Amino acid sequence: MKKQRVVRGIPVEEGSGNVYTDLGYTDSESMLVKAQLAAKIGEIVQRRALTQARAAEILGLTQPKVSALLKGRFRGISEHRLLECLTRLGRDVHIVIKPTPRNRSNGRLTLSVV
Repeated sequence: MKKQRVVRGIPVEEGSGNVYTDLGYTDSESMLVKAQLAAKIGEIVQRRALTQARAAEILGLTQPKVSALLKGRFRGISEHRLLECLTRLGRDVHIVIKPTPRNRSNGRLTLSVV
């Protein structure tokens, strides 16, 4: 059940922390992880002041794919490909698999960026 409250006379529903879940997407965890990966890629590209053409060369993507990725349109790019992009940008990627807590039966996909 979602928590609701009223702020200045306007009913406000508290989000889940995942906008894709709140919008009803079935693959919401995957979409959130991809969004976080794409945001990190965009941050690195911007910090390094790369043109989209140069970023495309480094990432092994086309310039239009880089443009779409930087605008948050990443549906056609797999999580694996995004992880590969990060390694091409000089980042180490660690994947950790651990047991779920006893209060949950299913695992969860999360991303921690350092």
